[in-house]
Amino acid sequence: MDYSQFLVMKEELSLIAVIVILFIADLFMSPDAHKHSGKPVLNTMLPVALLTIHTLITIVPGPVAEAFGGMYYNSPMQHIVKSILSIGTIVVFLMAHEWMRRPDTAIKQGEFYVLTLSTLLGMYFMISAGHFLMFFIGLETASIPMAALVAFDKYRHHSAEAGAKYILTALFSSGLLLYGISMIYGTVGTLYFDDIPAHLDGSAFQIMAFVFFFTGMGFKISLVPFHLWTADVYEGAPSTVTAYLSVISKGSAAFVLMAVLVKVFAPMVAQWQEVLFWITIASITVANLFALRQNNLKRLMAFSSISQAGYIMLGIIAGTPQGMTALVYYILIYLFANLGVFTVINIVAERSNKVTLQDYNGLYTTNPRLAFLMTLALFSLAGIPPFAGFFSKFFIFAAAFHGGFHLLVFIALLNTIISLFYYLKVVKAMYINPNDAPIATFRSDNYTRASLAICTLGIIVLSIASVVYDTIGQYAYGL
Repeated sequence: MDYSQFLVMKEELSLIAVIVILFIADLFMSPDAHKHSGKPVLNTMLPVALLTIHTLITIVPGPVAEAFGGMYYNSPMQHIVKSILSIGTIVVFLMAHEWMRRPDTAIKQGEFYVLTLSTLLGMYFMISAGHFLMFFIGLETASIPMAALVAFDKYRHHSAEAGAKYILTALFSSGLLLYGISMIYGTVGTLYFDDIPAHLDGSAFQIMAFVFFFTGMGFKISLVPFHLWTADVYEGAPSTVTAYLSVISKGSAAFVLMAVLVKVFAPMVAQWQEVLFWITIASITVANLFALRQNNLKRLMAFSSISQAGYIMLGIIAGTPQGMTALVYYILIYLFANLGVFTVINIVAERSNKVTLQDYNGLYTTNPRLAFLMTLALFSLAGIPPFAGFFSKFFIFAAAFHGGFHLLVFIALLNTIISLFYYLKVVKAMYINPNDAPIATFRSDNYTRASLAICTLGIIVLSIASVVYDTIGQYAYGL
């Protein structure tokens, strides 16, 4: 066996090294809750430092490379997406610090970091898959530890229930997806992405195989009508895990879906574009309408994420390099904006145990900085200029419009107006609605401040740094 092939997988090898170091550190170091043990203390600094080093080492895109007969494929575009996911995970670790200080979670914080990075490793393999077997292994490596993360607070709130719902949904969707893959193999005789298109002719059996595959991916991305698990899981899971699930997991699955559609199902473009057309309309419209009725902020953000997944589909349906560029750029900006909102939700919930819309009435009077930063993030999610979210929506609308989907873009624009209402409801609560007993004034810890600073910087800088979009566009042709 040629072991030099492993050198192609520098991102995966580096992340595995981080996981092993954290696993060993968890064995020999003490969590904050047991400082009296005399052991060195395991806290947020170590995983953040290690993951930052990993990101810096691997952030420069390398040349196109293959390994294991084409089962593993890595190009600069895959590299960029992996770096984006790593940056998002660093922000999640920073925002998790306050939650990790609780006695019931401090004793398990090593498990949290290892499980989270294990899901990230699975996403890495899924993104670089050139073969459906590699793709499925990566998908399950990402999904199974995620169920443990969702149920992490099993004695608080509805975390155990959310974990059960997530794992059952994940198993069902994986079964459907695997059945679709088996049908693809049955009709073409290969699972290599590069070899399948030559054998596709759009037969009824192949269309059925695509439907099963897309249904499984629809559950992972939480597209309508495969979204029914999302609100309950987002509400029951710890806020940090919800943030990770809504951004990192969704972003990786959306990128992989486009890669598979463009590479594997290219001869069936007419069929999958029609499916995406109606799924996109349903996802954006249904999610926005249900978001209007939400009182719990985590449930509101759950339906917001379903709607955002619909917008992401606008980049996929184009099936062009412009669509790929817009999709990756959208994921990058969505990462900073959504994690910014969840960082505020998380710190407020940890300090006051309040998560409803009414609880945020008058937040500006007691915590003006938090209210201001959350407003920036919400404006970006809504696509209000001059924030970065406006440009991400503009580019993804332009990609779909240039692809000929004019009606779809018009419907998406109308839904953007609807989304303004529920995003501005939160802003109205913080700045205008009176409250006789608002959330008490408190000071955030340094890790939370760092998380908010990174998110705010991302929202502002990406709105003026066109070089980011141009750089992503340079590599879109090498997918």
